Amino acid sequence: MDTNRFPGGLRVISDYARARGIRTIVWFEPERVGSGSWLATAHRDWLYGSGVDGLLNIGKPETWTWLVNHFDSLIVSEGVDLYRQDFNIDPLVFWRANDTPDRQGISEIRHVTAYLAYWDELRRRHPELLIDSCASGGRRNDLETLRRGVPLLRSDWIIEPVSQQNHTYGIAFWIPFYGTGINQFDAYGFRSCMCPHVTFVYDMRRTDQDYAPVVRLFRQWREEIAPNFWGDYYPLTPFGPDSTACMAFQFDRPEEGSGIVLAFRRAYSPDERLALRLRGLEPGARYTVRDLDTESAETFTGRSLMDTGLAVVFRERPGSAALTYRKEKP
Repeated sequence: MDTNRFPGGLRVISDYARARGIRTIVWFEPERVGSGSWLATAHRDWLYGSGVDGLLNIGKPETWTWLVNHFDSLIVSEGVDLYRQDFNIDPLVFWRANDTPDRQGISEIRHVTAYLAYWDELRRRHPELLIDSCASGGRRNDLETLRRGVPLLRSDWIIEPVSQQNHTYGIAFWIPFYGTGINQFDAYGFRSCMCPHVTFVYDMRRTDQDYAPVVRLFRQWREEIAPNFWGDYYPLTPFGPDSTACMAFQFDRPEEGSGIVLAFRRAYSPDERLALRLRGLEPGARYTVRDLDTESAETFTGRSLMDTGLAVVFRERPGSAALTYRKEKP
């Protein structure tokens, strides 16, 4: 830790937070080693490469043992609840340079298995530890990593609405839990970034901002929208990457008989109205659909919502709609 800024370490902060029901996340990058650092100086034999950045050779048993013990001690001493691991280096050039032509891939295999074993050992020692996988913003979303951690920042490309709609459209096919940052005050921008996890990146030092719309949108996300992200995912429009398209998708929880429809009209879209044919409903059941902006509600049969479609009218451009539905009890 920077002992000028944190003379008592981070434990003072984590204890303060825990006393108020808040857990802390600390950002680590153990595999990249900077030139002139203690590791680069004292244990040059533990590194690949000799430039400004080197790659820690965690495939070596002695390096791996040091790695586990060092970061385990920091988790304990500083009261870390959520461990975030970044990886801002391209490792392939180091691995290839380390292997002879007839052994290409061996260094990579050893590194990857050691990296996964490192996480497993941290979790064994700290069963309640949560892991956030970053890697330059969502670049380590392989199956084995996702068995152990989640990407709370799915990409370093954040905030801009169209890209965030596109991200959700694609990533929801494959990954059940992911996140991004939000700093918008308007419904279109805020909803474009909504994910199973959201990180607020507002500058709370500013006193000239009206946070009332953010509080309202955040409550909608937490109470009405976020629980449905665990449901089955259905895209309701074709994928449209540019600002002339409309985009909509549905998350459905059949066991709960409920779901959410999120629809977006982009800045240059000519479409004021969409008819969205929903998926996964019971044809003979009746569903109450509620507009989160107007609080108006209307009841339809599942067959009507799937065959005729749900009418969505946009009042603004760009604009958004958030509609929940729930199956009526027989």
